[in-house]
Amino acid sequence: MTAVGRLGALLVREHHDFDPLRFIAAMPGVEKGYGSYLGSQLDAPNVVVLVAERDGKVIGYTYSGIEGTDYMALRGPAGEMYDIVVDPDYRQQGIGRMLVDATLGALKAKGAPRVVLSTAEKNAAAQRLFDRAGFRRTMIEMTRELDGDAG
Repeated sequence: MTAVGRLGALLVREHHDFDPLRFIAAMPGVEKGYGSYLGSQLDAPNVVVLVAERDGKVIGYTYSGIEGTDYMALRGPAGEMYDIVVDPDYRQQGIGRMLVDATLGALKAKGAPRVVLSTAEKNAAAQRLFDRAGFRRTMIEMTRELDGDAG
């Protein structure tokens, strides 16, 4: 889980770089904490954690789960892809798509009728991946800080 934690910390840093007011900053120890958390999820019956490996090195992962009806999201039962990340040195090689496809298969095998995910507004590369994998846009998250003018 050390390698997965490193990639999870990368995910935190990338999102914070996209919008530091919306996304949390990577605190000291985030690699260990992220890896530990994902490791604690491995035996959960409704969770799927998949890794991509090359030459014995973990180069990507997905973290997903099966969720029930969610009245806040106005959504019935679904698989939810919480995380997907590929090491920057291995991007643009089809690894993200392989992870997405494998995750969709695993969630379908667990009975998910659909899969939902969220992506950062500024993460155009991820959005292209999800578009090519057949996802459609259904929600737009909007954020406003409360310590300034609405402008």
